[in-house]
Amino acid sequence: MIRVLLADDEHLVRGALSALLDLEDDLEVVAQIGRGDEVVEAVERHRPDVAVLDIDMPGLDGLGVAERLGGRCAIVILTSLGRPGYLRRAMAAGAGGFLGKDASADELAVAIRKVHAGGRHVDAELALAAIAAGDNPLTARERDALRLADGGAGVAEIAAELHLSEGTVRNYLSNAMTKLDAANRLEAIRTAQRMGWL
Repeated sequence: MIRVLLADDEHLVRGALSALLDLEDDLEVVAQIGRGDEVVEAVERHRPDVAVLDIDMPGLDGLGVAERLGGRCAIVILTSLGRPGYLRRAMAAGAGGFLGKDASADELAVAIRKVHAGGRHVDAELALAAIAAGDNPLTARERDALRLADGGAGVAEIAAELHLSEGTVRNYLSNAMTKLDAANRLEAIRTAQRMGWL
């Protein structure tokens, strides 16, 4: 029996997925979690073989959860946001599966079995979009600066938070705008978010 933990902030979606997966002879849903920041503790408590994580949850998103799980169990990421960068980030975080939320329950069950066996299962359309989009051109520091700017921080606040000079922060923001062919910070942030790079 493959033990499954479901993490999705939408109660109705969690309940429906649980009911559908419980119809499978070899799958058992052992926990349902509604917040990303509660998943690691639930994994410790319930010891699932596979965690199915929504990418967009309060407290901590599915990508952050995948990074924090650090191999404690296999991971399948579900997303309603087909952003190319999310697939690459999910794989880098250790996810073995990556599916759109429009996937069938049968496909999810297949993905769970595959990642439990050590394989990978990736939605073909999302994989093609990720390949077409190419690699994330932003450095880690450029991403950090854009994230903080998106939160409303000015150059001085970003510099203090990242322990950098204001000139260095301006350079990171300028480089990000150039790489993303953006006229300003806001446009750079929106482009990076649309691509799943933030």
